[in-house]
Amino acid sequence: METKKMRETRVVQTDQVLINDLNNYHSLFGGVLMKKMDGCATLSARRHSRIKECVTASTDSVHFIAPIRQSDSVCIESFVTYTGTSSMEIFCKVIAEDLDTGERRFAATAFFTFVAIGLDKKPVPVPKVEPETDEEKYLYETSSERVKIRDMKRQQNKELISNISLEKPWD
Repeated sequence: METKKMRETRVVQTDQVLINDLNNYHSLFGGVLMKKMDGCATLSARRHSRIKECVTASTDSVHFIAPIRQSDSVCIESFVTYTGTSSMEIFCKVIAEDLDTGERRFAATAFFTFVAIGLDKKPVPVPKVEPETDEEKYLYETSSERVKIRDMKRQQNKELISNISLEKPWD
């Protein structure tokens, strides 16, 4: 399977902030932003794997850095930063731009893990990824630590699930 350049997976989506997407603090709802980030990351996963079905397996901590206001545009950039056999780590960075002043600031970052799924609903192999820029090289070189943390958290979650109830709370 051919290795792909990270830039081949890059997706950039810019949108305006609409009033119905604001919370009571007059900033973008975190959930609305997470939905936008997941959508952007999905496109990066599909662009990389060329598989119709790529599912979100996990989302690392979403770090909300600065609020996004109604006077801002929101730019989400995503690209594949590491691949396993069938999984893809996708980095999302969110930049808010004040449309009145042109000031740009980091608003959020997150790493998503997607898995490519075949027609039989089973994971399928994906190409490796190759970094080129300093930013891409940094993210690629630091991916092994994030993978270890995800594996540890996956094990912790399995233990959690084995110790919690499916019973209805009112029974």
